[in-house]
Amino acid sequence: MSGKDPKKGKMKEVKKETGLGLSYKKDENFGEWYSEVVVSGEMIEYYDISGCYILRPWSMSIWEILHGFFDAEIKKMKIKNSYFPLFVSPAVLQKEKDHIEGFAPEVAWVTKSGDSDLEVPIAIRPTSETVMYPYFSKWIRGHRDLPLRLNQWCNVVRWEFSNPTPFIRSREFLWQEGHTAFATKEESDAEVLEILELYRRIYEELLAVPVSKGKKSELEKFAGGLYTTTVEAFIPNTGRGIQGATSHCLGQNFARIFEINFENEKGEKAMVWQNSWGFSTRTIGVMIMVHGDDKGLVLPPKVASTQVVVIPVPYKDANTQGIYDACAATVREMNESGIRAEADFRDNYSPGWKYSHWEMKGVPLRIEIGPKDFANNQVRAVRRDNGAKTDIPMANLAEQVKDLLATIQQNLFDVAKQKRDACVQIVRTWDEFTVALGQKKLVLAPWCDEEDVEKDVKARTKGEMGSVKTLCSPFDQPELPEGTLCFASGKPAKKWTYWGRSY
Repeated sequence: MSGKDPKKGKMKEVKKETGLGLSYKKDENFGEWYSEVVVSGEMIEYYDISGCYILRPWSMSIWEILHGFFDAEIKKMKIKNSYFPLFVSPAVLQKEKDHIEGFAPEVAWVTKSGDSDLEVPIAIRPTSETVMYPYFSKWIRGHRDLPLRLNQWCNVVRWEFSNPTPFIRSREFLWQEGHTAFATKEESDAEVLEILELYRRIYEELLAVPVSKGKKSELEKFAGGLYTTTVEAFIPNTGRGIQGATSHCLGQNFARIFEINFENEKGEKAMVWQNSWGFSTRTIGVMIMVHGDDKGLVLPPKVASTQVVVIPVPYKDANTQGIYDACAATVREMNESGIRAEADFRDNYSPGWKYSHWEMKGVPLRIEIGPKDFANNQVRAVRRDNGAKTDIPMANLAEQVKDLLATIQQNLFDVAKQKRDACVQIVRTWDEFTVALGQKKLVLAPWCDEEDVEKDVKARTKGEMGSVKTLCSPFDQPELPEGTLCFASGKPAKKWTYWGRSY
């Protein structure tokens, strides 16, 4: 708005947007834009305890769709749901030293009951390895008890103090955590990748967010695990990576500590191989950050609880009842053909206000029926993702709308992938690395795969933006020519790795 009288500009804007617009722009002030869009889009409400948020029906319905997809897929894999308590005794929690060191700063403790202090404080689960594994050792005796494959849908508490952000970093969040035990490493390795593929599908097929599959470095892997695989997303506006979901092979470390042994087919005692894997409500935050715009949320049709909103646009002398009936019939027809549609018949709001309201909430498609549409036996369809308008005859409306929703879903993914790919910068030297980071790039660099070198990069890039770390080494590795050197140490490079600041 430079060069204008800000007051005048603002007045004009409010009139046009009927007071509904966002006050921050995504490209200009991303953090404030995000905080505003999650509330104005009715996804969350702030709560009186810092770092905790109320998930409103508009976001909860998205979580239910992701839950439904994943739950059905793991059931096909013969994984069963269970539920373990929220509380952990300190003795059990502290059994695996690396594991608890990784989580210690975030563990919340219950110390009182009423006015009296508890003799032994009780921890609230930050994750459930130590809650479950004492019972794995009880239930697993022989090779016929394997594999043991459990999942639970629950909440966990991690008392974050740095920058709580709705969906992205919160003190309590919803997730699923899978915990499995196998007789062999081969079975364990295979499951890790099978689950990771489901996480890729959640992001790419449902949320229309492109992700990179890869392996975490030794420094960034799950505390106490053997190796960690991840799907990593990227937020072009901030130039930050974000861990989308992780699938860990725990190896036999926890089996040794919790004595999870079995008698194999030869009658010998052996230790199980274990995995754990999870995705959380963070997925919703990533979707908002990637697709949202200055008008509000933009929801991919596959996860929108309302895919189509139908708005009557009556005019002075028009046949208002006829228009309303046509809207109701349109919603009925779409619902019957499996499209999630609703009409907005509220008479205390103008059509323009309703357009802005449903745009803010990110509904993928708006259908308007005015006197002309009614007379011509058609509707006007307006896409949320790109604003394109088309007139569709009533005759085969449901089919056309289905096609349009599929097109929107694909377009959201294509546009996001194009933006993400445009941010990937291949660098070979430290100077190129620092320049690329300053330009908010997703840096792909040859690395010697040494922990000390990663620690050194973290130390050298420390600043108010946060330090840079490895995001993942993608499974899809570009060719690494003989003699390629590590960008940071100058030693021979072993692999290509994504680097960046992250959430």
